[in-house]
Amino acid sequence: MNGALQLTGYRHSVYTWSARLALTEAGAGFGFVDLDPFTAEGLAALTPLQPFGRVPVLEHGAFRLWETAAILDYVDAEFAAGRLTPEAPRARARMRQVIGIVDAYGYWPLVRQVFSHGFYAGNAGDPAEVSAGLMRAATVLDTLEEIAAEGLVLTPHAMCLASCHLLPMLDYFVRVPVGDRALHRRRALTRWYEATSACDAAMRTRPDLSA
Repeated sequence: MNGALQLTGYRHSVYTWSARLALTEAGAGFGFVDLDPFTAEGLAALTPLQPFGRVPVLEHGAFRLWETAAILDYVDAEFAAGRLTPEAPRARARMRQVIGIVDAYGYWPLVRQVFSHGFYAGNAGDPAEVSAGLMRAATVLDTLEEIAAEGLVLTPHAMCLASCHLLPMLDYFVRVPVGDRALHRRRALTRWYEATSACDAAMRTRPDLSA
């Protein structure tokens, strides 16, 4: 399929980072449009592209796609020749399982509770939300630790679509000291995180949260 490749997202969004990470790992050249969906102006510009006002949105010529898991599948098939999806059925199933865990159970405690209220504590962060998120995150981290220790996915130096989904959330989570300590109590998951967070694609796409 011909046409320009453009990603619309919010630079601080973990899901936008997931898409940028996959595109970069796949070696796909793309333009990036930064829209803040938490402002009236950003939401007005985003809604014609995504009716629910969420990011990211990928456009490849006339083809428009949203929902991060769908975007990552498309990027892998179209630009990475499928190398971000394991061939073995059990490894592929584990990859899908990790993506489901991250979306259904991980995002809220890791990002919306621990990170948002811990990292931005100077901006009316709520310590009670950090504590609640940390408690909810424990089961998520324990489950991911078991999967990483199994060795089918979440192995160091082996990027897959699950890596693209999980890395941004863990990277934000560990920016809060209690989150960093929680991760480092899980050895296999920590080994995966430290290797993956230092890879070239992660280093090139990591958001600057100082602004």
